[in-house]
Amino acid sequence: MEKRAKIAWLYVIAAFFIAVGLFFVVKKNTYLFFALPVVLGIMLLYIFSLDKVLLLTSFCVPLSVNLKALEAGLAISLPAEPLLMGIMVLFFAKMLYDGQYDRRISHHPIAVVIYCMFAWMTVTTITSEMPVVSLKFMLSRLWFVVPSFFLCALLFKKPKNIHWFIWLYIAALCIVCVYTIIHHAQFGFDGDSAHWVMTPFYNDHTAYGAALAIYLILALTYVFLPDIKKSRKLVIIGVVILLSVALTLSNCRAAWLSMIAALAVLICVLLRIKFRWIAAGVIILVGLFLTFQNQIIDTLEKNNQDASGDLVENIQSITNISTDASNLERINRWQSAFRLFNERPVFGWGPGTYQFVYAPYQMSKEKTIISTNAGDGGNAHSEYFGPLAEQGLVGSLLVVVLVVVTVYCGIKTYSRCKNKSVKTLTLGFTLAFISYFVHGFLNNFLDTDKLAVPVWSLAALIAAIDVYHADKETFENSEN
Repeated sequence: MEKRAKIAWLYVIAAFFIAVGLFFVVKKNTYLFFALPVVLGIMLLYIFSLDKVLLLTSFCVPLSVNLKALEAGLAISLPAEPLLMGIMVLFFAKMLYDGQYDRRISHHPIAVVIYCMFAWMTVTTITSEMPVVSLKFMLSRLWFVVPSFFLCALLFKKPKNIHWFIWLYIAALCIVCVYTIIHHAQFGFDGDSAHWVMTPFYNDHTAYGAALAIYLILALTYVFLPDIKKSRKLVIIGVVILLSVALTLSNCRAAWLSMIAALAVLICVLLRIKFRWIAAGVIILVGLFLTFQNQIIDTLEKNNQDASGDLVENIQSITNISTDASNLERINRWQSAFRLFNERPVFGWGPGTYQFVYAPYQMSKEKTIISTNAGDGGNAHSEYFGPLAEQGLVGSLLVVVLVVVTVYCGIKTYSRCKNKSVKTLTLGFTLAFISYFVHGFLNNFLDTDKLAVPVWSLAALIAAIDVYHADKETFENSEN
């Protein structure tokens, strides 16, 4: 009888829900009521299984749509950002309630650098030219970093969650790739349409290319994992081919360069070149550029090959700083950032303010056909020069420190891993992280969910492997 009663109640509730839903459709002309079960389901996940919400978020990020792009008057990415906000609020509530968190993660060198970044961001928010803008920027950075690093680091204690988190993002990204390639084909795969055919999922081809580069490296990493079934490896190779085609068609030159940089680091690691020599080499190259920058610029100015739909011409246009509008606009933004820094070298103008204050710091001779007098074209196009203008020298140096510490931890963890699968994955995570911050010389996307979630979760993956898995002989069953 009890079983029949439960079944009866189920039918009653279902009938009631359908009746109310039909009322809203017929009388109110809206279907939003039918989203209620999804909302309730997600709320239950927040309460009983927060790890599932993190995994759901990974899948949702590539498919999320920015409402600003749809002219809805808001600048929020749905559904990813509300999910991240909810995770952050629950995390802080839990911390206030019991204060328990794994000290091995909270005291990890990467976590310490993150604390320093937020501490300095707080200081520069107080001194900001536009405190409200800076406060909003810092809050958005919090709901990216807290779930993607501090909660994901705990999530990755279980190896299966590492695989799920990565491949849920890749699965959604593959959907975007198929959509983009089909959309692009309708315009004959021409160079101009390559800049926007991925909308509304990615705002332009540079963000799309950055994500493709990261996950192409991760997919390739899985190809070389030992003990993968042949059928599964064939699927992974198919994903690699799809991502490779998508990256080529994206016409994102910065993403191509980031892949070359990751390959160069891979060769150095396989040749067992020590980290200090790699770091020294980078410093020497930067020093040589600064020493001979006039001669280098004179040489680059002789290149007048503009970007086009042709792959070879696109590669040749990377060093064109004489006629290529995209390259020249980056230089315009960088020069504006340097002038902003020169005026406020210590505290900067405030986090998130660059796009609102750089207009008067443009010079007419440096403007391009895509520059605007109002300076409403966006950010500084660099993960290093943007913080330089917004948070002073310390802000920019902290980004460099984050990259150096994370890469160093990744390579050191790789060298001491006892399990071959863990070793391979750690190297892949480190190379993917490097690819983004090489790309970051030319673009900055850490203020968007599309790249913030992958980048901060890569840092979490490196920290989690370092803390939980590097010293274990086995991987798949390792949970502590």
